[in-house]
Amino acid sequence: MDFGLYIIISNPVLAYSKIAEICVRQKIKYLQLREKDLDDRKLLAIAREIKSITKDSETKFIINDRADICLLSEADGLHLGQDDISFQDAVDLLPKGKIIGISTHNIDQALNALKFNPDYIGFGPIFKTPTKKKPDPEVGCDQLKQIITISHNLNKSQDIPIVAIGGIDENNICEIISTGAKNICMVRAFMSNNDFEKKIIKIKKYLERS
Repeated sequence: MDFGLYIIISNPVLAYSKIAEICVRQKIKYLQLREKDLDDRKLLAIAREIKSITKDSETKFIINDRADICLLSEADGLHLGQDDISFQDAVDLLPKGKIIGISTHNIDQALNALKFNPDYIGFGPIFKTPTKKKPDPEVGCDQLKQIITISHNLNKSQDIPIVAIGGIDENNICEIISTGAKNICMVRAFMSNNDFEKKIIKIKKYLERS
């Protein structure tokens, strides 16, 4: 099912707990912790804190990359990059019912990911983004529209949600929405903003109008 905003926590200006509380209050469906430079103990402590806030709410808490942190924090799911453990290994390792999403950066990767029937697929970067040290090439809106159409045609009974990510902000979100995208992730626009909740409300209105 489409879910609208997907929030990724990465180097935020607000406290992790504050972000989690706002996401629960705003009924954000997916909240991911993506911190690659923290030591393991710190990362686990933050994950457990976030999970204590999202527990029994509509907000599903996802861990990026780290299956061990996902298990130890009792997070709701795991997000896999192209260089992480395989989808099947994640299925074998995690308890039944855990959410598993996959990052993809071109049409071929997305087509391969669709074969596994994941809970969702991240697709991007749509536009140039500074949030990654080694960003993948921009895919653009035409490829985004293409993979949304492909996902729909392959799974007409229930589309696998495609999450548009990478360089998205208020200046180009309407262009993203025009592709048919229903699920959008904006990292920098949210994580660098002290008015995080106001920004969520504003972006949700864009999506609702579409």
